[in-house]
Amino acid sequence: MSLDVDKTGRILTVMMNRPEALNALDPETESRMREVFDDFREDDRLWAAILTGAGEKAFCAGADIKKTIASVLDESAWVQRKSYLGGRDVYHALENQTKPILAAVNGYALGGGLELALCCDIRIASETASLGLPEVSLGIMPGAGGTQRLSRIVGMAQALDLVLTGERIDARAALAIGLVTRVVPPGELMKTARELAENICRKAPLGVRFAKEAVRRGAEMNLADGLAFENTLFTLLRGTQDAKEGTSAFAEKRKPEFRGE
Repeated sequence: MSLDVDKTGRILTVMMNRPEALNALDPETESRMREVFDDFREDDRLWAAILTGAGEKAFCAGADIKKTIASVLDESAWVQRKSYLGGRDVYHALENQTKPILAAVNGYALGGGLELALCCDIRIASETASLGLPEVSLGIMPGAGGTQRLSRIVGMAQALDLVLTGERIDARAALAIGLVTRVVPPGELMKTARELAENICRKAPLGVRFAKEAVRRGAEMNLADGLAFENTLFTLLRGTQDAKEGTSAFAEKRKPEFRGE
């Protein structure tokens, strides 16, 4: 299988498993990944997800050129594909989740591979990671959200530098510009991602989801509207069972038992 799926405890782990192709995305992998994350959205037993790639060489090296070049060059086929997918492509399936998704970036995260990571909420990189959007070197440009999501994460100046030069940066440089938030040795990447996901899963799931929504949607609003939106979500949470459990547990000096209610 081109995609390995594991459900342990509250955490979904999705591993792109085409190491011989640097975990490049082909249509079959994209379709399967979209299905997995559509199911994740509806599964109340799962509270967080980790996305990574098999092996140490690559998270995902982008689109599988051998399998997609024909559709890229055939304008009618490309337009038809984009029209068919609409808002249902794998990138939307990741970004439109209410639950948190972590990207564990091992090795190359290039082109569509980096664009996958940009759709995730938290990006952790191995010290061997190499990230970039090299599309201009191929006569095209990022087409799966790279020009839009990257600038929202690292700012316009840094995004233009990466997009217009097509150059790769290493993990430390990515950390310096805020593209990733943690850099760890290769052997500790999945352990760190798992610990972080488990930490999040110990928190109230509705609180986590509402907080994520406030940050993501609020970033697209002016400050006044963002504050009003935050207050609306805060007010909704106050009436939940998890909010009552959290405050009771704090007063009673015990660990809360959240249920997502």
